[in-house]
Amino acid sequence: MKKFLQQLYEGIFTNNPVLVQLIGMCPTLATTTSLQNGVGMGLAATAVLVCSNAVISLLRKLIPSKVRIAAYITIIAGFVTAVDLLIQAYLPDLSKSLGLFIPLIVVNCIILARAEAFASKNGVLPSIADGLAMGLGFTFALCVLSAIREILGAGTLMGYPLFGESFQPAILMILPAGGFLTLGFVIALFQKLLKKKGA
Repeated sequence: MKKFLQQLYEGIFTNNPVLVQLIGMCPTLATTTSLQNGVGMGLAATAVLVCSNAVISLLRKLIPSKVRIAAYITIIAGFVTAVDLLIQAYLPDLSKSLGLFIPLIVVNCIILARAEAFASKNGVLPSIADGLAMGLGFTFALCVLSAIREILGAGTLMGYPLFGESFQPAILMILPAGGFLTLGFVIALFQKLLKKKGA
């Protein structure tokens, strides 16, 4: 249990895939225009991470090293397809909003990196824990960025208005430039907090 909590802490804070490792930038910048998108994308990626890590760990001794990347991508693609079809069936608005970014989870470097760096070298339970920790770290980063961008760019949170009619939203925040600015400020603040804590 202690090791799992350590993995969770590292995935969310000290080894966060977005705010520390700086990977997975494409979906991070493209899908964080609203908190609903950020939560949806983060949970979809988490589900794929957990499932693909488990299967890759189970098959790690059976997959020849020469075809391991192709095998990992095939496994990941299977889970991404399942998640995409589930979202289309049960959350059609979210599916429409995220569009192509759900299928693109297949090539998300966070998922492939965890398969190569962790799941291919460790047992099933630690690999599942690693997938969950990294997925929650990714979701955390997306939620923070999404909330900031939605509040400042639309004056809403999860689609609900926060301010009166006199509020003038900063439209720049929901545009690509706003994504880069928000990401830069959040990374800088996150790094400062980590240094202060001595992590």
